[in-house]
Amino acid sequence: MADSTPQFKTNYAVSSKIEPFYKGGKVQINKDGMYMFFTCGTKVNVLDIGTGKVTKSIEQEDQEDITCFSVSPDDEMLVTSSRALLLKQWDWKENVCNRTWKAIHTSPVASMAFDSTSTLLATGGCDSTIKIWDVIKQYCTHNLKGSSGVVHLVEFHPDLSRLQLFSSSMDYKVRLWNLNTSKCIMVLDAHYSAVTSLAFTLDGNTLISSGRDKICTVWDLTTYKSQRTVPVYETVEAVVLLPEDEDFTALGLTSEEPHFITAGSKGILRIWEAYSGRCIYSQCVPGKPRNENEDDADEQSLTHCMMVPATKKLTTVTAEHNILSYDLRTLKLERQFVGYNDEVLDVKFLGPSDTHIVVATNSPQLKVFELATLNCQILYGHTDTVLALDVFKKGTKFASCSKDKTIRIWIMNKETGEVNCVAQGLGHAHVVGIISCSRLKEGFIVSGSQDCTIKLWNLTKSLGAKSGEKTAELEVLRAGLTEKAHDKDINSMVVSPNDKLMATGSQDRTAKLWSASDFSLMGVFRGHKRGVWSVQFSPMDQILATSSADGSVKLWGLQDFNCLKTFEGHDASVLKTIFVSRGTQLLTSGSDGLMKLWTIKTNECIKTLDAHEGKVWGLHCNKKDDLVVTGSGDSRIIIWKDVTEIELAEEQAKQEEQVLKQQELSNLLHEKKYLKALGLAISLEQPQTVLMVIKGTGTSLI
Repeated sequence: MADSTPQFKTNYAVSSKIEPFYKGGKVQINKDGMYMFFTCGTKVNVLDIGTGKVTKSIEQEDQEDITCFSVSPDDEMLVTSSRALLLKQWDWKENVCNRTWKAIHTSPVASMAFDSTSTLLATGGCDSTIKIWDVIKQYCTHNLKGSSGVVHLVEFHPDLSRLQLFSSSMDYKVRLWNLNTSKCIMVLDAHYSAVTSLAFTLDGNTLISSGRDKICTVWDLTTYKSQRTVPVYETVEAVVLLPEDEDFTALGLTSEEPHFITAGSKGILRIWEAYSGRCIYSQCVPGKPRNENEDDADEQSLTHCMMVPATKKLTTVTAEHNILSYDLRTLKLERQFVGYNDEVLDVKFLGPSDTHIVVATNSPQLKVFELATLNCQILYGHTDTVLALDVFKKGTKFASCSKDKTIRIWIMNKETGEVNCVAQGLGHAHVVGIISCSRLKEGFIVSGSQDCTIKLWNLTKSLGAKSGEKTAELEVLRAGLTEKAHDKDINSMVVSPNDKLMATGSQDRTAKLWSASDFSLMGVFRGHKRGVWSVQFSPMDQILATSSADGSVKLWGLQDFNCLKTFEGHDASVLKTIFVSRGTQLLTSGSDGLMKLWTIKTNECIKTLDAHEGKVWGLHCNKKDDLVVTGSGDSRIIIWKDVTEIELAEEQAKQEEQVLKQQELSNLLHEKKYLKALGLAISLEQPQTVLMVIKGTGTSLI
């Protein structure tokens, strides 16, 4: 019969992290579509699109912010410019800086582009000049003067034989430069606001420019005349020409003329016919349906749009720093990455096998990450910051609560992983700060609010019976019970493993035990000197754990409400407490970014884990009890793996190796092979044996 005593945990190691990698600025995808490049302060982060993880960070040694960068079309080099007015050429695959030179600009570089041969590099500066560099022969070939203000756009004509460069600056004009003469030969003047992007047709005879003046202009590059002005009715940040050799019948494209996609402030991808100016397809960012008349830029505004011919993908970036990848031929969303999470307020494992996590960041949207790929689904519904989450035991249904005074129930489809909202609970008069789901059955949830009340919400069996299919109408939940529970904010609440009891913890320094069926008060736990941040029932015993801003964790008996044990070791507020190892150990997280592992029997902290730099608000263990997820105010989410058995096996292997070496040393000494014995004794760190060998052999070793 298997031993049922739990194995005490001794250590956790960081298994993976979800960290901010993009906070705005330029985005570029390399030629084969495998990697994405982002500016992030003093670094250029390189994201592996397959895994969703940052594989490299190319960082300035001088710690100066990177103002611009460009990856060469042949994928061989990356050039960065910094506020120190230096240009650096990198072998980005090896993360090696091959060359540094002065930019000769008198103020930072604002734009940068390679020509199609990866030989020439154009830099547009905040000093109104454009420099062109031969990166092979390593010298400046042109210094183009005549722009007005910051040069925020430079682009080589795709036909090299023309030797032309296009640029745009603060006067909203597109300038065409002849690189043979270093002269501006034409000014294309049609925009009334900043020109945001340029796109050329395959034959190089047509140019499309987009602007923040809500228009796109189609230019004939043989006559340099405007052929058509297309009103887009939104600030356009990017324009992309669709390839002529692809099949776009799924999008309704039938005519032979060039088609282009626009992306901008309304978060809508639109396809236009270049010569007729007709919009023939439009598609919103997935999620929240939006009002077409909304003109203000919001979190769904698109800031970048790029086509990757090698993988037949279209990639867009939103103002909230989310990166969306679409199938180019159908515009079906395939992947979504989150470049920046704000402060993480709560995080829980999700899915029948804990394959996903659901995260509440300082935002009305919830994020559901698939852990294997970091593909993220963004859930719209709440209208103000989501403060807390809880997941039902089976892992496919969960609840959220928000500053918008509502709670919501969400269901994950087991087959597709898609999450949809199925119900909304209304009734709290103030911010709903905490929520807890029933444990045995998916029968009810309880919530606590800043109005000092707790509410019980009964769930119908039919709720989400279609396993997360989209429904036209949300079921509206009404609270079955309401009770004033505390004198101050309710920070925490939890339902007991048998669904019969419920505990609350409050800023009023008390925790309380309630009957879950009728909210009758069963007892009060008094003893903490400051507010109670977390309450948690033991999975095995009649015990409640509480943690507080006074830095302590206490265990209480549910029969007599007496304090059984106090754990002291945190120097800051203890924000979350969970039981692990079948209730024999505790894992706690603090406002100082530290986590501690405690063994209850000995009252001992056996491990302190330090990987966060902010308050660790989120702490949750998976069903197998071998992974823990934490989320913090430092915007990081960390998955921790229980490495107790791995470390134990390593230690045993080390001990066995020592025994074998000791035996070998005895044999060598017995066989009088002193030279080998001396080497082995030194490696075993046995100075007495070393001395004995030397003394015993005299000078025969020399």
